[in-house]
Amino acid sequence: MHHPDLQLAVIVSQPFEENTFIAHLSQRSDALVFDPGLEPGKILDYLDAHKLVPAAILNTHGHSDHIGGNAALKERWGDCPLVIGHGDAVKLTDPQQNLSADYGVPLTSPPADQVVAEGDTCSFAGLDLLVREIPGHSAGHVVFIWEATPVIVFGGDVLFAGSIGRTDFPDGSFEQLRDGIHKKLFTLPDETIVLPGHGPTTTIGEEKRTNPFVGVPAGYAG
Repeated sequence: MHHPDLQLAVIVSQPFEENTFIAHLSQRSDALVFDPGLEPGKILDYLDAHKLVPAAILNTHGHSDHIGGNAALKERWGDCPLVIGHGDAVKLTDPQQNLSADYGVPLTSPPADQVVAEGDTCSFAGLDLLVREIPGHSAGHVVFIWEATPVIVFGGDVLFAGSIGRTDFPDGSFEQLRDGIHKKLFTLPDETIVLPGHGPTTTIGEEKRTNPFVGVPAGYAG
């Protein structure tokens, strides 16, 4: 399968420099919004400027910096489905679990319209996305994989350029995160593009070779 003409934008929200990705196919006005961050006005401005309507809001996990814009998008487009992994759905409406309470600014999101699990396929806006569960940063963390050429992973806080997601939260586990990356991401082609929740884009091949936490420098042998 060759890449259709994918249009991709990243909106970086402060204060955590969280990446919101907006993806749509050329000649289409419906789009996917991944992990709406804490500055939803930027997301709305982009959608309006490009005359796009969200077909789905996809949350990789339920931490506050990745769900902070859900309410604003749902207020504007009430019928747009909000999708999250089944294990993190509770975080949407619980400020303790989504960690916003820890910062003194309790935040809640509308509840999920659809929950997904390992092996599911999400089909919105002409894109079919495979769901993989990779806990460790958050117990219910999922990634969304577009099996095009090259493959694209909307990865949230699993694998970063030269790093990995934090594992010191109450439901975190370095072992789970490392094993999930090895079994479910490092088995993808080296040219696979990883769009992470923070920081620059990377590839699976680059992280296998150089990542000090889960790559060859940490003992990964394939």
